[in-house]
Amino acid sequence: MRVLIIMDSFKGNISSLEASEAVARGVRRGCPWAEIRILPAADGGEGTVDAFVRALHGQIKSSIVSGPLGSPTTAVWGLMPDRSAVIELAAASGLPLVPRYQRNPERTSTFGTGQQVLSALDEGCPVIVIGLGGSATNDGGMGILSALGARFLDSAGRQLPPVGASLSRVEKIDLARLDPRLKKVKTVLACDVKNPLCGPEGAARVYGPQKGATSEIIARLDQGLAHFAGVIRRTTGRDVLRMSGGGAAGGAAAGLAGLTGARLVSGIELLSGILRLDEEIPRADVIFTGEGRIDSQTSQGKLISGLAARARAAGVPIVALVGSIRGPVAPLMSMGLTAVFSTAPGPCTTAQSFQSSREGLERTASQVTRVIRGTLRLQNRRAVRRRRIYEKKPQ
Repeated sequence: MRVLIIMDSFKGNISSLEASEAVARGVRRGCPWAEIRILPAADGGEGTVDAFVRALHGQIKSSIVSGPLGSPTTAVWGLMPDRSAVIELAAASGLPLVPRYQRNPERTSTFGTGQQVLSALDEGCPVIVIGLGGSATNDGGMGILSALGARFLDSAGRQLPPVGASLSRVEKIDLARLDPRLKKVKTVLACDVKNPLCGPEGAARVYGPQKGATSEIIARLDQGLAHFAGVIRRTTGRDVLRMSGGGAAGGAAAGLAGLTGARLVSGIELLSGILRLDEEIPRADVIFTGEGRIDSQTSQGKLISGLAARARAAGVPIVALVGSIRGPVAPLMSMGLTAVFSTAPGPCTTAQSFQSSREGLERTASQVTRVIRGTLRLQNRRAVRRRRIYEKKPQ
């Protein structure tokens, strides 16, 4: 039995590689002779750098940068053999870097990610890929751009701090000091969602609650992003208000696309080419994938949905193992997902779920593999029975 394992990270808990290794242990328990192939993957969020470095044999670079709340943190990025850079916004500006009691997307910034971009520019990288998942921020990309030299000014010409609370106060964007090297670099934004900048499906309303935003903060951020989009349009002529995916990473996608011309691409589409998924998937008998939680956003361009569509096209069953299930899974089933299982041992808190993630993945993968193995045995017995009946028939 050939098993392909392509797990996303369980955000804030375990990496895609750690999740994949736990599933592999479970598969071996269920079928010791299974042929296992692990492809650590990500759709732009946590694990993106690791996936690219492993697939392309790149190297990890690290530096001390500003975290979401301004305190120093060590963040890594990937330098590929062709000198391209891969940065994941979560490394310097991710939600796990902010203690729960301090989470407030009006006060966090992507400035540290901008410092990572500066490091890539210093290395002479001709292409910079920025994965936009897992952010603790809602600053419209002001932090990244500030680190690169842009200035955001209020009505009195005073420079504003690059945080979410400043969005509604920006009246002018000064790009005169923006690092000129950006014009010679191709900047690609790996985006795992299709949410627009504002509105019911926008950055603040959909992702604000998990970043610590109250209903009042969400309303202010949503209005601020709409205002910010208007200033971007006055500055560059680019309209990012309704851009598909513009709401990724607290609007950083819209800010970078609108002010630097960066190009948005699907994270799974980008990774598919790197990992050669169209070659790997048809070789498998079954695929295991998964993430920390399946919810209404999973079918909107995230890793599982992208893999499910490819698996269906190749006629390969694909099983998702997830920490929790929120909402209907029918949209994913219609896209090609064969089955989905929660790895939680039962009703538990988030903290308890985090503690048991590896064990749960291993246990559930083992049980699913045993079912698959039993099904294959049944199919083999039926094939043998049909052959014997055919051989006994008079010729």
